[in-house]
Amino acid sequence: MGCAPSIHVSQSGVIYCRDSDESNSSHQTTTISQGATTLHGLFIKTDAADSIPSVLAYQSRQQPPPSAGPRRKERREPGASARARATPCCGVEAETQTSNASVKGSATEVQIGPMRLTQDPVQVLLIFAKEDSQSDGFWWACDRAGYRCNIARTPESALECFLDKHQEIIVIDHRNSRCFDAEDICRSIRATKPSEHTVILAVVPRTSADEEETSVLPLLNAGFDRQFKENSSITACYNELVQIEHGEVRSQFKLRACNAVFTALDHCQEAIEITSEDHVIQYVNPAFERMMGYHKGELIGKELTELPKSDKNCADLLDNINTFIKKGKEWQGVYYARSKTGDNIQQHVKITPVIGQGGKIRHFVSLKRLHCTNENSKQLYKSHRDENYTGDNSQSESHSFKCKNRRKDSIDVKSITSQSSDAPSLPTRRYSSMARIHSMTIEAPITKVINIINAAQENSPITVAEALDRVLEILRTTELYSPQLGTKDEDPHTSDLVGGLMTDGLRRLSGNEYVFSKNVNLSHSHLSVPNTINDVPPCIAQLLDNEESWDFNIFELEAVTNKRPLVYLGLKIFARFGVSEFLNCSEGTLRAWLQMIEANYHSSNSYHNSTHAADVLHATAFFLRKERVKGSLDHLDEVAALIAATIHDVDHPGRTNSFLCNAGSELAVLYNDTAVLESHHTALAFQLTIKDSKCNIFKNIDRNRYRTLRQAIIDMVLATEMTKHFEHVNKFVNSINKPMASEETSSHSEGSDCECTANIKNFPDNQTLIKRMMIKCADVANPCRPLELCIEWAGRISEEYFAQTDEEKRQGLPVVMPVFDRNTCSIPKSQISFIDYFITDMFDAWDAFAHLPVLMQHLTNNYKHWKTLDELKCKSVRLPSENNN
Repeated sequence: MGCAPSIHVSQSGVIYCRDSDESNSSHQTTTISQGATTLHGLFIKTDAADSIPSVLAYQSRQQPPPSAGPRRKERREPGASARARATPCCGVEAETQTSNASVKGSATEVQIGPMRLTQDPVQVLLIFAKEDSQSDGFWWACDRAGYRCNIARTPESALECFLDKHQEIIVIDHRNSRCFDAEDICRSIRATKPSEHTVILAVVPRTSADEEETSVLPLLNAGFDRQFKENSSITACYNELVQIEHGEVRSQFKLRACNAVFTALDHCQEAIEITSEDHVIQYVNPAFERMMGYHKGELIGKELTELPKSDKNCADLLDNINTFIKKGKEWQGVYYARSKTGDNIQQHVKITPVIGQGGKIRHFVSLKRLHCTNENSKQLYKSHRDENYTGDNSQSESHSFKCKNRRKDSIDVKSITSQSSDAPSLPTRRYSSMARIHSMTIEAPITKVINIINAAQENSPITVAEALDRVLEILRTTELYSPQLGTKDEDPHTSDLVGGLMTDGLRRLSGNEYVFSKNVNLSHSHLSVPNTINDVPPCIAQLLDNEESWDFNIFELEAVTNKRPLVYLGLKIFARFGVSEFLNCSEGTLRAWLQMIEANYHSSNSYHNSTHAADVLHATAFFLRKERVKGSLDHLDEVAALIAATIHDVDHPGRTNSFLCNAGSELAVLYNDTAVLESHHTALAFQLTIKDSKCNIFKNIDRNRYRTLRQAIIDMVLATEMTKHFEHVNKFVNSINKPMASEETSSHSEGSDCECTANIKNFPDNQTLIKRMMIKCADVANPCRPLELCIEWAGRISEEYFAQTDEEKRQGLPVVMPVFDRNTCSIPKSQISFIDYFITDMFDAWDAFAHLPVLMQHLTNNYKHWKTLDELKCKSVRLPSENNN
């Protein structure tokens, strides 16, 4: 009974298939396929190789007898663009199998402490420029061991395959450098993040008996872990791979599992501190940071003796603790610690010694909870803990951690007034005032919420009452919509970007006040502008035919209009939405207004110019055509949105609000360091509009409509200011997304969507939230554009930030975003941070309302592009090979 045919593609494009007879392994018939013709012979050169998949899989193979040497086996090369379809033996995934049992590599159970893990079959990547007995030896060794194996011929395909599959073992041919530089390949792989847990093996030439052994240091410096002396024996290759699996691979697998342990520690509600045997702090979790008021960067690496101590502990308490833990015994009891603010915090502490190398104590793990006493009740609301400890026998009576009532007393008027019965007159009057405040007839909504929660605490279970304490703590803060940076946001690109966009900067007075441009352009008399939309040149008109598509290329319009895309696109979009008819103005007035607005955008800015304004106008018009958006807004809202998009960055200096505040600019002084640019954009736009009757698009509408329209425009432009970003997004989610999702879930009628939009129209506040969200998404939609447009916008905004950093350094101003240094900045990292922090959540919310599958697909693809560049340590917007092209 014959084995399945063996299909092989040679490097030169020759395709041949061997039929192997089990009874006679030397009998082989080679069949060559070319198109629909089948030829018989040995090796025939064919152009059909391009159409045959370079990745082939096998179903069952006969391993060669030892005397015959290794036989060729179908190889899977990364980057194949097609799949084998010709025969049933071809599949999607190359799997190593043995011919007799046909057993696939099985998962292995691994134990790390009390944690039981399951390790998938090892994956191996062979990087050999040419097939030879050595590459075959490793190939069949993988087959015998049950490993999944891939082979790559070029450095590019090797890196692509590794980034796709993250193999645990990589074998690189280091015997000669004619085909590729093995050390360069190793370095390029080591430059990627997944290689942290990969073992890389160098195959080096066999040395003769009279040759001196070469040092392995150059290999180690290049990133290799081991070397393997050339030996094509399958058994030798098998032994090497199995040793690596049971050694380095398994150790790396255990280390990767530690990520889960650290994730659990980071999310644990108990404060945890790990120190060395010399009491040097090695780790603290976020709960510890919250309890003690320190940031972990202030603690890690310091000895415990360097931190302030509380004077409330017994004199010999520390000696007693050290006596216990140095003997390897666990200590548990009550201890006073001093927080960063100087407060004495009474804690229940459990310290456990951890035995390590040499059977010695290598670490101490401390678990800390707030001890429940009346004195400590003020700190209790800061903790989420509800599990009780019992102290050891020596202290269980006096320092028991079990409490009958775990929540702090509610602060209500009754408790305040009852405590004041024998107090002096001044406190009595104060409590009386508190009582009057509690019964005020004019209450802010947040006060009502806090009072309701306080009342709900009275008869709530302990755990619920403690949770409500935490809610009250959050509600009493002023920054309700400003998220706290978590662990993932500690990347400097993220913190700099967020800090630069979400703050107005620290005002630093100097002799170098930034002078804002006062050159206001009132007309474009020197430019040729069409009289009507029908008079535009054919090349521009042809481009504008596609303006309703999301993939419309604004940069092509920028080029053909000599950097004046706003006038042409504005005429087309405003005509489609009937803006002239709504405003009762002529098309000539509208044209003059667009011309005047575009003249006041700075073409010298790499990003904030009229092309950006046209792009935001295009996105706004695209959103307005969406059914749910259209059904939720009135015609006035549409006109306001289009005008707001057009003017939203007029006269932008190419610098951020933080820069202007730090430089003490005239505008920062004028607008009190608050929403400086956004206030200027709207104020200037209205000043320019009403200054000249020829371009006053508002001159023919009545006063009430003008005021309503003006307020809507101002509100939308101010919404583009980033310090209120999370407030706008969260309000939209809570007021629009969630109620709409609830209605859709409860309603099964065909008109449910119409009912949802009708309900929104009945509430002007909801319309305002939709308009704010719409212009915000339009303003930062670059990551959701097609990749080529996304890349261009990323380069432009980065250049503008680079120029700001250069100027800050020249003027001696605070550098708002230090990572945007043109010599060191990684543009992919900055884009990833921007998408993660600002874009993803906002567009998820907007997509849930407006339904934008095309945008979300672009966002996914673009994010993958930036992640790939980041993993390759590339700092520009493209791969070096793409830049060369």
